[in-house]
Amino acid sequence: MAKTAPRLCKNAGVLSDVPPPDGLGSERGPSADDLLVLLAVGRTGRYNLAAEELGLNHTTISRRIAALEAAMGGRVLVRGSGGWELTDLGRDALSAAEAVESAVRSLRSGDRSLKGVVRISATDGFSAYIAAPAAAQVQREHPKVVVEIVATTRRATQQRSGLDVEIVVGEPKVHRAEAIRLGDYCLGLYGARSYLAEQGTPSSTADLERYPLVYFIDSMLQVDDLDVAASYTPAMRESVTSTNVFVHVEATRAAAGLGLLPCFMADRHDDLVRVLPGDVSVRLTYWLVTRAEALRRPEVAAVVDAIRARVRDQQDVLLGRP
Repeated sequence: MAKTAPRLCKNAGVLSDVPPPDGLGSERGPSADDLLVLLAVGRTGRYNLAAEELGLNHTTISRRIAALEAAMGGRVLVRGSGGWELTDLGRDALSAAEAVESAVRSLRSGDRSLKGVVRISATDGFSAYIAAPAAAQVQREHPKVVVEIVATTRRATQQRSGLDVEIVVGEPKVHRAEAIRLGDYCLGLYGARSYLAEQGTPSSTADLERYPLVYFIDSMLQVDDLDVAASYTPAMRESVTSTNVFVHVEATRAAAGLGLLPCFMADRHDDLVRVLPGDVSVRLTYWLVTRAEALRRPEVAAVVDAIRARVRDQQDVLLGRP
């Protein structure tokens, strides 16, 4: 059978898209090529994404994982709701794969620059004002690092295939992952200057029943810590609601009512005025979730460090302090 020319692996070295002959894996032990394939699948959670990253095809990825499992005598991957997940045996193999990747990198003619793709999931506001500037800083220092930011508001996922870092609101309950407390931020009640001039400014929480509320869609809210509107504004009726906090800000600016908004987003707009700051002030916490194997990747560690530095630098802004 004719052999196909080897392909260059973007992250490690040279991989052939021809799997080892049947039966050789268990005799010779895990091959470096198979370990690097596992590394790609473990990071992306998808065979097709791993194939694209390594310059191979889906069938070759599947065969190499099968060869690795035969060599190791057990499953290294199991299918989860979000993609392929590592088993305990797979995590052991991943450590060896990372060592192979590091060794190959060290042989590259003095090139010590960071490279690779780092995938982040974060809330809308955090994505725009914390994660994006942090990613830009990393990219300026390491042009070969690509940062992908998925903006979403949800709990930390137990099956985080394809994600290197998650930013969530409230302390997460996770297993086989590390949760890092980043810092606090504050929600306040805001109104547009034009709206308050027309409707009047509330002088107490008892006045709030006269005003409609701009906030999340209650039935679609997935984060318990954000389900706070009823506690602070129980008498307010809903006005414009959305799953996106940028919609909250713009609806409030358009005089749809009073918005319960992150201070670090609302305070950027001169046409928004905070009302009842002593009575309505909700302090919440951002947490970063990542796996130990992801954090061992230099490019992921660089992005995490940049995010933490950005949060520290913006602490007063996040808390709505003048």
